[in-house]
Amino acid sequence: MLRRLYDKIIELAATPYAFVVLGAVSFAESSFFPIPPDVVLVPMVLANPAKARLYAAWCTVTSVAGGLVGYAIGALLWDTLGAWLISAYGYGDSFDTFREAYAEWGAWIILIKGLTPIPYKLVTIASGFAGYDIWAFIVLSFITRGARFFIVAELLRYFGEPIREFIEKRLTLVTTVFLVAVAGGVILARYAF
Repeated sequence: MLRRLYDKIIELAATPYAFVVLGAVSFAESSFFPIPPDVVLVPMVLANPAKARLYAAWCTVTSVAGGLVGYAIGALLWDTLGAWLISAYGYGDSFDTFREAYAEWGAWIILIKGLTPIPYKLVTIASGFAGYDIWAFIVLSFITRGARFFIVAELLRYFGEPIREFIEKRLTLVTTVFLVAVAGGVILARYAF
């Protein structure tokens, strides 16, 4: 099953829909979707290393755009959608404490958490809920999300073929490590919130 999914994403990279799918996953992940865009970005860069920077840039722009939706959920729809989403991820109990931390550490929270496997949607919704300055949020989001996606893309572009061979030979292991990292990010976020 993993092999078929991986092969489909590699095939997708050669289609005109590649950008749409990458952008949609990146956008959705920043506001409500639980799967990070790396599951699409990594195979696409491996399939077409010449477009690595273009993919990273697109992933960054759509992630920040999705982050603005997350921000709006926190700022405008907290009582309905925002609180429900945060509770669905298991962070509702300590979210008020996190809001207080934003007053002093907001920029660092955005920069650090945007680089980690902690779900970025938590940061975007929290930023809106805390009333963090929207322009600072946008600038910091471009910095942190851009750094994350460009680092991944550049490493894959530079070390492409050996990494591709490693991933393809050990797809189950790589997928397991990736899922553990995501789960670890979710667990770490629980303690941060």
